[in-house]
Amino acid sequence: MNSVQLPEWFRPTGFRVYSWIFGCNVNEAELDLKAYTSLGDFFYRRLKDGSRPAADSLLVSPADGTILHFGTIKNGRVEQVKGSTYSLEALLGAEIHGSPPGTPVSFPERERAEVNDKHFADINGIEYSVQELLGTSTPSGSGSATPAKDAPAGIPLKDNAVDSPKIHGDLVDASVSETATGSTTAEVVARHASVAAEMGIRSATQRRSSATDIKPGNELFFTVIYLAPGDYHRFHSPAAWVVEKRRHFVGDLFSVSPWMARRLENLFVLNERVALLGRWKYGFFSMVPVGATNVGSIRINFDQDLRTNVGSRREHPIGTYTEAVYSAASPILDGQPLTKAQEMGGFCLGSTIVLIFEAPRDFQFQITEGQKVRVGQELGDVALNVAARRVSAAVDEEQHPHETKKTK
Repeated sequence: MNSVQLPEWFRPTGFRVYSWIFGCNVNEAELDLKAYTSLGDFFYRRLKDGSRPAADSLLVSPADGTILHFGTIKNGRVEQVKGSTYSLEALLGAEIHGSPPGTPVSFPERERAEVNDKHFADINGIEYSVQELLGTSTPSGSGSATPAKDAPAGIPLKDNAVDSPKIHGDLVDASVSETATGSTTAEVVARHASVAAEMGIRSATQRRSSATDIKPGNELFFTVIYLAPGDYHRFHSPAAWVVEKRRHFVGDLFSVSPWMARRLENLFVLNERVALLGRWKYGFFSMVPVGATNVGSIRINFDQDLRTNVGSRREHPIGTYTEAVYSAASPILDGQPLTKAQEMGGFCLGSTIVLIFEAPRDFQFQITEGQKVRVGQELGDVALNVAARRVSAAVDEEQHPHETKKTK
């Protein structure tokens, strides 16, 4: 349906009606509405230059969407959702051994920002832990689900079928030449140098695509962003980082309804997703686009081999993933360097993005649950940078009170 070509005369009216229903801003579209030949083209539209400036912050939003959850990950476990628990390995594919089995816990009205356990994301009606999202190469034995209290009698809830995903097939290098996609050699070199400078020499040259070995003084943080059908569907780099590898989990494409996820047998398996693993200036960094209901197509601009939501995906059994590296993209940095806010790819329909990253303990989120965010908007920063910007803003307001009031 999304790929059906629409008559040119219908496109402006049809897309404006869709935009009115789902809250799209058609004025931001890069092209005239007649240029989008199908609903799929319109979903994947680019925006006009300057529509999404990047904040002067360490971490920015990779997408337009709504903040579902955020916080810190303690002891290799993450926050529960609706009382079910899963292992860390099955979510991220991180090689985390010996993490304790999950048990239900309660945090009244989210009084705590730090959580020791469980699911931290409810995506498309399916509950995820870090391991389930990224996968693992080693079983942990800690992935059983606790049935929800409101599940009706006679409809069993099965344990997650992909608690410990295994790699399937051979490892390949899926790098795409940036010069072949329109950039000059000078532009590529400058971009890579910018990423290396932002990360620092040690972080830029030392591989860290595992969440198992957190540096002293650091913690693992996470945030989950939901993209609604009306949101801009391309996603961008949330920071300066190097993507070392990709894991593609074939999964399934279930309903977004939590009601269905709680009640239907065999529904507790994970949706199709692409785990991008690498490093930034503080250590481990990962970004995971998760496929939406019936439309799992996920595109990664710098990956020539990735094919999602295709018939052949059933050749890869549920509970397995294929893996690729990007070493050829930059032999010096040993991965695909990305600058902050650089376009990375996109979805063909609304979905979810999960960030899991290592940062100093004083990292501070500058967001709230349920908040609407846009690409490039600040998500968080280390305490020193946050304080410095607040002081700078206060000084500017004191020196230029009238100008400051006009810009608010």
